[in-house]
Amino acid sequence: MVIQNIIDKVKNHSPKMLDSDQFRAYAILIPLISIDNETHILFEVRSKQLRNQPGEICFPGGRIDTDDLDAKAAAIRETSEEIGIDSIDIQQVFPLDYLIQPIEGRTIYPFIGLIKENIQLNPNHDEVEELFTVPLAHFLQQKPEKHTLRFNIVPDQNFPFHLIQGGENYPWKTRSIIEYFYFYKQYCIWGLTAKILNHFTTIIENDPK
Repeated sequence: MVIQNIIDKVKNHSPKMLDSDQFRAYAILIPLISIDNETHILFEVRSKQLRNQPGEICFPGGRIDTDDLDAKAAAIRETSEEIGIDSIDIQQVFPLDYLIQPIEGRTIYPFIGLIKENIQLNPNHDEVEELFTVPLAHFLQQKPEKHTLRFNIVPDQNFPFHLIQGGENYPWKTRSIIEYFYFYKQYCIWGLTAKILNHFTTIIENDPK
């Protein structure tokens, strides 16, 4: 292949995250709702009948379908389906930073959105055990607990150590992540939900306005 053909191929390539076609894409929504003139955040308690993370606290959301126009549309659709409201009752939807989870093979696209006031919520009990709200001020005043998780690399038994420098003594790096924990009444909010919540509150706190 001549050099110019190589240049033309690279020039016309639209960059994306490497191996992104192997990642599952999800969209979630941080629902803001006004209660007695105070801004609250709406949370779900996942149904105990669900296979994945039963009984845990989360935001509405799910996998982006091929029928969804984009991640924003998926976040609105999933929220509408899970808390039982019309999509038109979810307004002012804006993106936050997206998150890549290489271990889980997922890309998460979070949004914030405003739930129309004085609207009846009808959660889908196949997915949602309970809905509850927390005043936003609570998270701005309460700093989360932080705890560290560390991941070690464990090669397969048939890993070709003879092909790498150092062989079985190769200095694999240990990776660590910070887990956030928030508390409100009897609820403990942690994991991905707490991480995105912390990101959201940090944006608010750092806004000079």
